Amino acid sequence: RSQMNLLIEVIRYHWRDRTDYYVGGNMFIYYSLEQAEQVARDVREGVRRAYRGPDFFVVKGVDGRKMRQAWVVWEEGGRYPDVIVELLSQKTVREDKVTKKEICERVFRTPEYFWYDPESDELVGWRLYRGRYRRIREDGRGWLWIEELGLWLGQWEGPYLGETARWIRFYDKTGNLVPIAAEAAYQQAEA
Repeated sequence: RSQMNLLIEVIRYHWRDRTDYYVGGNMFIYYSLEQAEQVARDVREGVRRAYRGPDFFVVKGVDGRKMRQAWVVWEEGGRYPDVIVELLSQKTVREDKVTKKEICERVFRTPEYFWYDPESDELVGWRLYRGRYRRIREDGRGWLWIEELGLWLGQWEGPYLGETARWIRFYDKTGNLVPIAAEAAYQQAEA
Protein backbone atom coordinates (compact mmCIF):
# COMPACT_ATOMS: atom_id res chain seq x y z
CA ARG A 1 0.00 0.00 0.00
CA SER A 2 2.84 2.39 0.80
CA GLN A 3 4.33 1.90 -2.66
CA MET A 4 1.02 2.88 -4.29
CA ASN A 5 0.77 5.95 -2.08
CA LEU A 6 4.33 6.97 -2.89
CA LEU A 7 3.75 6.88 -6.65
CA ILE A 8 0.47 8.81 -6.31
CA GLU A 9 2.04 11.39 -3.99
CA VAL A 10 4.97 11.96 -6.36
CA ILE A 11 2.70 12.63 -9.37
CA ARG A 12 0.42 14.91 -7.34
CA TYR A 13 3.36 17.01 -6.23
CA HIS A 14 5.11 16.93 -9.61
CA TRP A 15 1.94 18.12 -11.38
CA ARG A 16 0.69 20.28 -8.49
CA ASP A 17 -0.09 23.21 -10.81
CA ARG A 18 -2.19 21.09 -13.16
CA THR A 19 -5.84 20.03 -12.96
CA ASP A 20 -6.05 18.17 -16.29
CA TYR A 21 -5.23 14.67 -15.04
CA TYR A 22 -6.35 12.10 -12.51
CA VAL A 23 -4.01 9.83 -10.56
CA GLY A 24 -5.33 6.96 -8.49
CA GLY A 25 -4.64 3.52 -7.19
CA ASN A 26 -6.35 0.38 -6.03
CA MET A 27 -9.55 1.71 -7.59
CA PHE A 28 -11.86 -0.43 -9.68
CA ILE A 29 -12.27 0.52 -13.34
CA TYR A 30 -15.72 -0.02 -14.82
CA TYR A 31 -15.26 -0.27 -18.57
CA SER A 32 -18.55 -1.73 -19.80
CA LEU A 33 -22.15 -1.85 -18.67
CA GLU A 34 -22.06 -5.65 -18.92
CA GLN A 35 -19.09 -5.78 -16.54
CA ALA A 36 -20.78 -3.38 -14.07
CA GLU A 37 -24.00 -5.45 -14.15
CA GLN A 38 -22.00 -8.63 -13.41
CA VAL A 39 -20.38 -6.93 -10.41
CA ALA A 40 -23.84 -5.85 -9.14
CA ARG A 41 -25.20 -9.41 -9.57
CA ASP A 42 -22.24 -10.87 -7.72
CA VAL A 43 -22.71 -8.43 -4.83
CA ARG A 44 -26.45 -9.26 -4.60
CA GLU A 45 -25.70 -13.00 -4.67
CA GLY A 46 -22.89 -12.74 -2.15
CA VAL A 47 -20.32 -14.00 -4.64
CA ARG A 48 -16.81 -12.85 -3.76
CA ARG A 49 -14.76 -12.42 -6.89
CA ALA A 50 -11.40 -10.73 -7.01
CA TYR A 51 -12.52 -7.40 -8.41
CA ARG A 52 -9.51 -5.12 -8.26
CA GLY A 53 -8.32 -2.09 -10.04
CA PRO A 54 -4.81 -1.08 -11.04
CA ASP A 55 -2.39 -0.46 -8.20
CA PHE A 56 -1.45 2.88 -9.80
CA PHE A 57 -2.82 4.69 -12.84
CA VAL A 58 -2.85 8.09 -14.52
CA VAL A 59 -5.46 9.44 -16.91
CA LYS A 60 -4.62 12.64 -18.75
CA GLY A 61 -7.07 15.11 -20.24
CA VAL A 62 -9.73 14.85 -17.52
CA ASP A 63 -10.90 17.06 -14.65
CA GLY A 64 -8.61 16.10 -11.78
CA ARG A 65 -10.55 18.13 -9.23
CA LYS A 66 -13.50 15.72 -9.33
CA MET A 67 -13.67 13.13 -6.51
CA ARG A 68 -14.18 9.53 -7.62
CA GLN A 69 -14.90 6.25 -5.81
CA ALA A 70 -14.26 4.25 -9.00
CA TRP A 71 -13.20 5.02 -12.54
CA VAL A 72 -16.30 4.70 -14.72
CA VAL A 73 -15.17 4.93 -18.33
CA TRP A 74 -18.52 5.99 -19.81
CA GLU A 75 -18.82 8.81 -17.24
CA GLU A 76 -15.31 10.01 -18.16
CA GLY A 77 -15.89 10.58 -21.86
CA GLY A 78 -14.58 7.14 -22.74
CA ARG A 79 -11.15 7.84 -21.17
CA TYR A 80 -9.09 4.87 -20.04
CA PRO A 81 -5.80 5.05 -18.12
CA ASP A 82 -2.77 6.31 -20.05
CA VAL A 83 -0.33 4.61 -17.67
CA ILE A 84 -0.82 1.65 -15.35
CA VAL A 85 1.65 0.21 -12.83
CA GLU A 86 0.95 -3.09 -11.11
CA LEU A 87 2.80 -4.23 -7.99
CA LEU A 88 3.22 -7.98 -8.11
CA SER A 89 2.79 -10.40 -5.25
CA GLN A 90 2.69 -14.18 -5.15
CA LYS A 91 -1.10 -13.92 -5.03
CA THR A 92 -1.49 -11.60 -8.06
CA VAL A 93 1.48 -12.43 -10.31
CA ARG A 94 -0.47 -14.44 -12.93
CA GLU A 95 -3.38 -12.00 -12.97
CA ASP A 96 -1.08 -8.97 -13.38
CA LYS A 97 1.30 -10.50 -15.94
CA VAL A 98 -1.35 -12.17 -18.10
CA THR A 99 -4.99 -11.28 -17.48
CA LYS A 100 -4.64 -7.59 -16.59
CA LYS A 101 -1.97 -7.06 -19.23
CA GLU A 102 -4.29 -8.50 -21.90
CA ILE A 103 -7.21 -6.33 -20.73
CA CYS A 104 -4.99 -3.22 -20.75
CA GLU A 105 -3.69 -4.06 -24.22
CA ARG A 106 -6.92 -5.17 -25.93
CA VAL A 107 -9.76 -3.45 -24.05
CA PHE A 108 -8.31 -0.36 -22.35
CA ARG A 109 -5.65 0.18 -25.05
CA THR A 110 -3.52 1.73 -22.29
CA PRO A 111 -0.45 3.23 -23.99
CA GLU A 112 1.98 2.08 -21.27
CA TYR A 113 1.73 -0.79 -18.79
CA PHE A 114 4.31 -1.67 -16.12
CA TRP A 115 4.78 -4.20 -13.39
CA TYR A 116 7.16 -4.29 -10.47
CA ASP A 117 7.93 -7.31 -8.33
CA PRO A 118 9.35 -6.07 -5.01
CA GLU A 119 10.55 -9.58 -4.11
CA SER A 120 12.72 -10.05 -7.20
CA ASP A 121 13.17 -6.34 -8.08
CA GLU A 122 11.85 -7.12 -11.58
CA LEU A 123 10.65 -3.95 -13.31
CA VAL A 124 9.11 -4.47 -16.76
CA GLY A 125 7.29 -2.08 -19.06
CA TRP A 126 5.18 -2.41 -22.19
CA ARG A 127 4.28 0.22 -24.78
CA LEU A 128 1.35 -0.08 -27.19
CA TYR A 129 2.52 -0.17 -30.80
CA ARG A 130 0.04 -0.89 -33.61
CA GLY A 131 -2.44 -2.38 -31.17
CA ARG A 132 -0.01 -4.73 -29.42
CA TYR A 133 2.34 -4.34 -26.48
CA ARG A 134 6.07 -4.27 -27.11
CA ARG A 135 8.45 -4.55 -24.22
CA ILE A 136 10.23 -1.30 -23.28
CA ARG A 137 13.99 -1.60 -23.05
CA GLU A 138 15.54 -0.35 -19.85
CA ASP A 139 18.49 1.99 -19.89
CA GLY A 140 21.86 1.25 -18.28
CA ARG A 141 20.45 1.98 -14.82
CA GLY A 142 17.58 -0.45 -15.30
CA TRP A 143 15.11 2.45 -15.63
CA LEU A 144 12.19 2.62 -18.04
CA TRP A 145 11.10 5.75 -19.92
CA ILE A 146 7.40 6.59 -19.59
CA GLU A 147 6.46 8.66 -22.63
CA GLU A 148 3.00 9.45 -21.30
CA LEU A 149 4.43 11.10 -18.17
CA GLY A 150 7.74 12.36 -19.55
CA LEU A 151 9.48 10.64 -16.64
CA TRP A 152 11.75 7.71 -15.92
CA LEU A 153 10.60 4.88 -13.65
CA GLY A 154 13.37 3.25 -11.64
CA GLN A 155 14.34 1.87 -8.30
CA TRP A 156 15.31 3.97 -5.29
CA GLU A 157 16.32 3.00 -1.79
CA GLY A 158 15.38 5.23 1.10
CA PRO A 159 12.78 6.11 3.72
CA TYR A 160 9.08 6.65 3.07
CA LEU A 161 6.45 6.77 5.81
CA GLY A 162 9.04 5.63 8.34
CA GLU A 163 10.04 2.56 6.35
CA THR A 164 13.41 2.34 4.65
CA ALA A 165 13.12 0.00 1.67
CA ARG A 166 13.66 -0.32 -2.05
CA TRP A 167 10.87 1.48 -3.88
CA ILE A 168 10.12 2.38 -7.46
CA ARG A 169 10.17 6.13 -8.04
CA PHE A 170 9.94 8.63 -10.85
CA TYR A 171 12.94 10.56 -12.16
CA ASP A 172 12.93 13.58 -14.48
CA LYS A 173 14.49 13.65 -17.95
CA THR A 174 17.92 14.47 -16.53
CA GLY A 175 17.82 11.66 -13.96
CA ASN A 176 16.91 13.70 -10.87
CA LEU A 177 14.57 12.09 -8.37
CA VAL A 178 11.08 13.61 -8.54
CA PRO A 179 10.33 14.56 -4.93
CA ILE A 180 7.21 14.39 -2.83
CA ALA A 181 6.13 17.59 -1.08
CA ALA A 182 7.96 16.78 2.17
CA GLU A 183 11.23 16.08 0.33
CA ALA A 184 10.92 19.32 -1.67
CA ALA A 185 10.27 21.30 1.53
CA TYR A 186 13.32 19.72 3.18
CA GLN A 187 15.48 20.55 0.14
CA GLN A 188 14.27 24.17 0.23
CA ALA A 189 14.97 24.43 3.96
CA GLU A 190 18.48 23.02 3.46
CA ALA A 191 19.16 25.51 0.65
